[in-house]
Amino acid sequence: MDGRVSTLSMVFMGISLAVSVAIPLILFLYFRKRRHCDFQPFFTGCLVFLLFALVLEAAVHRLVLGSAAGGAIRENTLLYALYGGLMAGLFEETGRYLAFSTVLKKYRGNDENALMYGAGHGGFEALVVLGLSMVSNLSLAALINTGHLDQITGSLSGEALAQAQNAVSTLTSAAPVFFLAGIVERIFAVSAHLALSVPVWFAVKERRPLLYVLSILLHALLDGVTVILSGKISVWAVEGFIGLTVLVIVLIAAAVWKKYARKPEETGADA
Repeated sequence: MDGRVSTLSMVFMGISLAVSVAIPLILFLYFRKRRHCDFQPFFTGCLVFLLFALVLEAAVHRLVLGSAAGGAIRENTLLYALYGGLMAGLFEETGRYLAFSTVLKKYRGNDENALMYGAGHGGFEALVVLGLSMVSNLSLAALINTGHLDQITGSLSGEALAQAQNAVSTLTSAAPVFFLAGIVERIFAVSAHLALSVPVWFAVKERRPLLYVLSILLHALLDGVTVILSGKISVWAVEGFIGLTVLVIVLIAAAVWKKYARKPEETGADA
């Protein structure tokens, strides 16, 4: 495994890492200071993503994808996209629904708290997905450039070694701008989380369960598009299609907001 990671690539990784930290911070300050939202929905969103996506959904994936049926799912791109999209939609949107129904019930007087929740959910995901991946990339790049890669690969074999070799190949051969793609992807993802919180919020508040189902399907669509296109076309083309899908989700959420949202003074006490 020869080659070095360019300085510019490492700079862009650092920028992506900084952005992953800035996204949740900026969103929190904006909705707290400018939109006068409560802070509890933000941290509830963080906890729901942690529990429902990183713990519960991940446990189901290990169970399903580790089974005999899991092999068939992984080998079929469309089936894998359908499975992955529906699981992500089911777990994350159910997490939203339960949070809005229980711990955030007393904050439903301000509809913008739905967006504050989405900021926490999407912001924490940005920190985990983009931030931790950049920390890993920078650590591996440092080992490559200092000639200490054997500290990791020396004890690996089989699939683990193949994955490490693939990671090294990506770091040493990818154009530096590739490491900025995650910023674009996270901006789209956070926008989707803000938007998806809207129909679920009103599904609970207005007792419209079909809006909850709509959010699951929209979430599945977004993740499914990502799975189907990844590796088939350039990363920037993939981001373009993701952006168009997110735009559709945002427009649907805006229509739901226009129909159901009320100013705080119009709602009075909690619903």
